[in-house]
Amino acid sequence: MTRLGILGGGQLAQMMTQAAISLGIETAVLERTPDSPASRLTHHHQIGDWNASENQAFLADFAALCDVVTLENEFVPPHVLEALAAFGPMVYPTAETLYLIRDKLTQKQIMAQNELPLPAFAEVQSPQDIQDFIEAHGLPAVLKARTNGYDGYGNATIHAEGDIVPALDKLSNRVCYVESFVPFVRELAVMILRGRDGEIRAYPVVETVQHNHICHIVRAPAPIAPEIAERAQIVAIKAVEAVNGVGVFGVELFLLENGEIVYNEIAPRPHNSGHYTIEGCITSQFENHIRAVLGWPLGSTDMIAPAAVMVNLLGKRDGLVRPQGIKAALAIPAAHVHIYGKRESRIGRKMGHVTVVGESIEQAERLARQAADLVDL
Repeated sequence: MTRLGILGGGQLAQMMTQAAISLGIETAVLERTPDSPASRLTHHHQIGDWNASENQAFLADFAALCDVVTLENEFVPPHVLEALAAFGPMVYPTAETLYLIRDKLTQKQIMAQNELPLPAFAEVQSPQDIQDFIEAHGLPAVLKARTNGYDGYGNATIHAEGDIVPALDKLSNRVCYVESFVPFVRELAVMILRGRDGEIRAYPVVETVQHNHICHIVRAPAPIAPEIAERAQIVAIKAVEAVNGVGVFGVELFLLENGEIVYNEIAPRPHNSGHYTIEGCITSQFENHIRAVLGWPLGSTDMIAPAAVMVNLLGKRDGLVRPQGIKAALAIPAAHVHIYGKRESRIGRKMGHVTVVGESIEQAERLARQAADLVDL
């Protein structure tokens, strides 16, 4: 039986494992902490810190369990993927792909070389670099950590020159870069699927609604003109090809008032903006990711209905999880409730999601919001 190794044991690994089970594929999960959501779905769960200098032994043990290894987050250092590949299993995305993505300055440089539409950006080694950037490109600007930033962690917006020092203080001990703030009218995302042989498919362009840098709502398809959606898919495809990606990649974009598309960033894995595909598309992003990294035929990315809306279930307090309202949410017509099984909640932490598939965005969003409002995690 084919066995897929997954680096990371969070909700993405959980949903990947659920898709693998349906395909008759075993999974092995390597996570740094015990009792992760994905670990409860597999007999092959290994605990270890892949960042540790003494990690070679347990990486070899993990590699021996796997035919192919993939990851659920880009925080894994590329050298870990290199080590796993040296032990035998194929690893997708590859270490080379992760080298180009993990450092966001390097990522932007690669995308610039491939002529993707980007905001102005520059390396930061001193406060003077930020000052020089502002003089050249104006305000506002955004100071960003080059690695390990997500959901707004690792970002600081600079509205005036007096914000430079507080921004640096917020991101102290982080290696950063700076880029121009993009005056977008919509945030868009596209899940792009690329096989080992280079075959590539795009899921519909979606609109993501963010609050405090955290995705709250995904509307599929995005309420934009077809020609804009086509251009967004083209940009997203070019981004995945630029890093020679294999698997599913989430590409985040900005839509400007004049209709232009601007690249934001790429995630080398299933993505929050693609969760709607579980119920909303013929083949989910998770199943297609597995098909791609195993070298199997890719599934259709078409939607099964005119509209789908996903609403994230975010933590409302800090502390142990005591789920409430799930039964009430399930009574909402067409509501699909996904609970990630995290033991501890934090304010704003992604704890689950609700998806509704329907005839219109308005109908689906109304029902999805109604169900999500009933759940307390």
